[in-house]
Amino acid sequence: MKMQAFVSLSCSCVLLAAGVAAFGQAAGQASTMDKHFVHEALVGGMAEVQLGQLASQKGTSTDIKQFGQKMVEDHTRMGDHMKTVAGEVGVIPPTALSAQDQTLKARLEGLSGAQFDSAYIRAMVMDHETDLKAFQNEAASGSSQAVKDAASQGAAVVSQHLEMIKQIAETHHVAVN
Repeated sequence: MKMQAFVSLSCSCVLLAAGVAAFGQAAGQASTMDKHFVHEALVGGMAEVQLGQLASQKGTSTDIKQFGQKMVEDHTRMGDHMKTVAGEVGVIPPTALSAQDQTLKARLEGLSGAQFDSAYIRAMVMDHETDLKAFQNEAASGSSQAVKDAASQGAAVVSQHLEMIKQIAETHHVAVN
């Protein structure tokens, strides 16, 4: 009886050790740059959601309100997926906006009408151009396949957003470059 308990305990320890090793390998496959990308993608996505909420409330035209709502929906979905990836690679999801994003949000909150619309459009074009490069770079040169896949999927969404906001900029006669 003692021998059977010992064998059972030994098997449990081996299985536990194998599980820990597998988790360590999954986390170990992600480079420091992969982990930085995941963290920054989560922070940026959180900002897109909050700024999108602001645009859906304060935008003066239907297209800006709809774009803001699309940011909320798409970046929430992307954020949920990226949080799963973060867990796989050992990144703790952020709980607050970056200082830069907080500053932008505060500036936009203080604007209204056409001033809000123009500032939001310019911010979204700049942000999506920067993000698209980061997502494409990670998809091409990341170490972790899970992070690369998430970056590739995210790049497609961010590219679509960039085209949409550039069209809105043109419609509203907002110079973005």
